[in-house]
Parts: sequence; structure tokens; C-alpha cells
Amino acid sequence: MVILATGYFVIKSVDFRKFLAGAFFVSGGIQLYLAFAKVSIPVLGTNIVQNPDLGYFRGTLHLVLCLVCFYFGFIRKPKT
Repeated sequence: MVILATGYFVIKSVDFRKFLAGAFFVSGGIQLYLAFAKVSIPVLGTNIVQNPDLGYFRGTLHLVLCLVCFYFGFIRKPKT
């Protein structure tokens, strides 16, 4: 149910896409920084550890999502 509500706001709200662009930018930057520094990240509440190779993938993915959200939030004019 929460996923459907989030999807609805992403489609309908330009401000939400602007927020997501910033959030993905910060997340992608931190992921790439930690991967470049070869830091393994423990997943909270589990015994799983994210290795730096996965950090490169997640960081790149978040930066691509940042560009998509940036385009649809700032550059493309909403249809009226």
C-alpha cells in the first residue's frame, strides 16, 4: 500500500520528484565515496555486510535515478 502511495506521488507531484532528485544525489554520492574508500557497510539489524563492489553499483544506480528525477522535476514542463 505504501509503495502505491509513493508511486502516485512520484507521478503526480513535481515537488516530490525534486525532493527525490536531491535524495538520490546524496545517497549516490555517499555510496560511491564509501565504495571508493573500500568501506564495507553493515546492514542495520542483520549480519549482512555490503561490500564495496555493490556500493559502486548502488551509487551509480542512485545517480542515474537522480538524473531521471532531476529531468522530470526541474527541466521538463508538466502537462496541464
